[in-house]
Amino acid sequence: MPNYQGVWSLSTQFQNASGWPIAPNITGNIALFAGGDRPSDGDTTVIDYVIISTTGNAADFGDLSEGRTTIPAAGSSTRGVFMGGNGTVTIDYVTFTNFGTASDFGDLNNSYNAQAGCSNETRGLVGGGIYGTPKKAIEYITIATTGNATSFGNLTINGGVYEGRYALFSTSNSTRGVFAGGSGDPDWQNVIDYVTIATTGDATDFGDLTVGREYAMSASSSTRGLFAGGRRSTTTYNTIDYITIASTGNATDFGDLTVSRYFGGGTSNSTRGIFGGGRDYAGTDYNTIDYVTIATTGNATDFGDITATVRGVAACSNSHGGIS
Repeated sequence: MPNYQGVWSLSTQFQNASGWPIAPNITGNIALFAGGDRPSDGDTTVIDYVIISTTGNAADFGDLSEGRTTIPAAGSSTRGVFMGGNGTVTIDYVTFTNFGTASDFGDLNNSYNAQAGCSNETRGLVGGGIYGTPKKAIEYITIATTGNATSFGNLTINGGVYEGRYALFSTSNSTRGVFAGGSGDPDWQNVIDYVTIATTGDATDFGDLTVGREYAMSASSSTRGLFAGGRRSTTTYNTIDYITIASTGNATDFGDLTVSRYFGGGTSNSTRGIFGGGRDYAGTDYNTIDYVTIATTGNATDFGDITATVRGVAACSNSHGGIS
């Protein structure tokens, strides 16, 4: 390795060109799996990545600003944003093509836990959660800027003592954000509701899941939204449901995950949905990544592994259905 100190002539620079340090970068349809609870070290800062159009094991990308779990995530074609988690208000972000540590973005208004996030190219949304009681608030950020979140509206009210829900899951296309399932009053809800991302206002009823559950994983193309896995009481599901995002109506059976689990992270490109990490009710944690072809129906196929077993992991991509 040459010594880079001093002033070099052009000929010397050319001779040592192969030794220059090169800033790391990646290209393609990139998915990130961030944070979560790893049995090896608790709430982790680790961010892993995969290229969705391929298969294989995840590799290290960088770190969150602080270790946390149950993080709502959003992504544009440029940035991945991690909003809250563990009852914090922290928002941090990374640039998909550059390895490294996340940078401060701003703060959420509410320090809730077990929220859900989705996005289009412009806005990231985070909704629901729990802080003492289940909550119904939806907030949003503008992904290309930095700054604190702004109030968007509320989830639909289910007629119980508690108006909100937590441990819900969310997906989107470029127009709509869809929030599904979760617990509250009653627990293990099957409700699906939606908002128009470019506006603000309260959510509208969309339909119902095939089975009410919490902590499922989500993915989408520009047409379909998928909800995979989840938990209800002592049952862990391998169920994958799908909806047509531009319409309304009940979810339809799509197929099954390779392993029944909940509390993992899901994301996609315009063609594939991928689902990573999670645990089952018996307490086994997984590093499994599955994938499906969103435009078809059928069971998931093994993609590879996250770098460690993890539950409560966040996932986002630079090419999901809210962008494509």
